[in-house]
Amino acid sequence: MEEKSRTFLAGRVKDLALRAYQNNYVTNTEFLSLSEQNEFFNILSSEGVPAQSMKYQGAGFVIYGGFEDAERAMICFLPEFMDRETFLMAENAEPTVLACVRVVPVNSRFSDDLTHRDYLGALMNMGIERDQIGDILTGDQEGYVFATPRVADLMVKELIRIRHTSVKCTVVCSSECDIRPSFSEESGSVASERIDAVIAFVYHLSRSEAQKLIESESVFIDGRTAYSGGYDLKSGSRVSVRGHGKFIYDGPQGTTRKGRLFVKVRVFQ
Repeated sequence: MEEKSRTFLAGRVKDLALRAYQNNYVTNTEFLSLSEQNEFFNILSSEGVPAQSMKYQGAGFVIYGGFEDAERAMICFLPEFMDRETFLMAENAEPTVLACVRVVPVNSRFSDDLTHRDYLGALMNMGIERDQIGDILTGDQEGYVFATPRVADLMVKELIRIRHTSVKCTVVCSSECDIRPSFSEESGSVASERIDAVIAFVYHLSRSEAQKLIESESVFIDGRTAYSGGYDLKSGSRVSVRGHGKFIYDGPQGTTRKGRLFVKVRVFQ
């Protein structure tokens, strides 16, 4: 992130956290990318705040994008009377932080095969800023867009066409979205659980190519930037490699005769 963006985010999250703590109500950022979420944890670290404490400026916080595997998410700061579970239950019952919009063609017989890019392009053409939109999940005959409540209302009123397809938008409960990214299971041998070795295996790269991706800060592990190729992955780690994709590391399944680790990953399509 550029220094100006870092400074803005640092001031923004501090103000939101203090308001939640002092005024006893939920506050939240806009939707943040993985790198912006990582920068938030860097801010915590620079101020000596353990990330595992899940508190900042006296307020608890939740990283929330509408569903468990969301890539774009908000940082929600909680009042003293609310913990993570209470917040999630409240959002599921009556969403206030973000909304889920179901988009379906008016006539499925004459609809295009709409992609993530088609949805995003239509929203950008409406003048909607990227930080007001979370993840976009697409299926065969429907799509779901996670967005701020204001943008969700705007979509219901004004989004009537994506490419050549007439569409209808309806705000639904986040739990009604049953589309999730698909993935393929892959397994093979690696010298170790180092992140550079696993990335090289998953994307058929050399170790030096994998290391260059890490050095360019293009690799994220559980939403945080990986700065060293020597980091050992843990089972269940979610890895995102800019320009290549995402995968879940399921860990070693055994060893080969030559002592290499036989590992399994789930690569998102």
